[in-house]
Amino acid sequence: METISLCMIVKNEEAVLERCLNSARGIWDELIVVDTGSQDRTREIAARFTDQVLSFPWQDDFSAARNASFERASGSYCMWLDADDVLLPEDRDAFLAVKEQDLPEADVVMARYQTLDADGAPVLSYYRERIVRNVPWLRWSGAVHEAIPPLGRVVYTEAAVTHRKERPGDPDRNLRILEGLRASGRNLSPREQFYYGRELYEHGRYEDAVQELELFLTVGWGWRENNLEACRVLSACYSALHRPRCALRALLESLAFDAPRAEICCDLGNFFLEREDYRSAIRWYEQALSCTRDDRSGAFVRPDCYGYLPAMQLCVCYHRLGEREQAVAWNERAGAFRPDDPAVLRNRAFFAG
Repeated sequence: METISLCMIVKNEEAVLERCLNSARGIWDELIVVDTGSQDRTREIAARFTDQVLSFPWQDDFSAARNASFERASGSYCMWLDADDVLLPEDRDAFLAVKEQDLPEADVVMARYQTLDADGAPVLSYYRERIVRNVPWLRWSGAVHEAIPPLGRVVYTEAAVTHRKERPGDPDRNLRILEGLRASGRNLSPREQFYYGRELYEHGRYEDAVQELELFLTVGWGWRENNLEACRVLSACYSALHRPRCALRALLESLAFDAPRAEICCDLGNFFLEREDYRSAIRWYEQALSCTRDDRSGAFVRPDCYGYLPAMQLCVCYHRLGEREQAVAWNERAGAFRPDDPAVLRNRAFFAG
């Protein structure tokens, strides 16, 4: 059987590290923990699981730290986790099956990465390179939002890594790193430029974000999924700047990159719903329901956009149009996706009253 080196970078993770490592027991044959400056009990906890707890000076570069952990790996494959990730029992079993059945042939194993709501339903899901053959050409790149280009034979698994953040991180870290790269005179890669625009948006610097994202889309060197997400973020920027026509244009521009995605359709539905153009909103929500969800596209998939959300919004639209039967029917359709959802139950009581 192939061997797996679990490679982690950590800093001040005493609250979650043990949970993560216990959830992945049995999958890794070797554990390498690279500490970038912890001031709590992180190193002590890691030392209970491995004697390979290494120090690495933080350089404002996630790839540098991750590659340092990979360079120490002796397994035939490298796997990575963040300390606030966990493997649910069924996913641990699925990863064990991957190890036994797929690794001799695979160069890269793509696995789902997800966040869950309080009821255990996925809020966000997308595929990441999770296990890679331990060879020099499969290494990390990018100072933030780092990635390994999936080269060679790529295998997809339904096994998932679940992200369970227990405390807020440094909200300015990524923006600080990207602006530091700019200040050093380095040109950002297309991927970095996309994330720079998104960070500017999340920090409320909408005009700056518009400038970066418009340039990113105009140059046209971005990956398709980043282009689509850039259109959504750009639209949100224009909405915040009270420029609705530009916001609408940005969403429609996404159609030049691929067929409509449910996430974009819901954004368009919301645009018209906010303006009380219910018939136009209905068309886009219905389009969202007709979209095929493709978790393997590499996109940030928002599962609710393919079912619950457009159904609930169609209930709202038909109620405001005075079409009660349609509103009731769409509320029940939303309930089929989320039977115990409070909004569904409230609407049901309202319509029954």
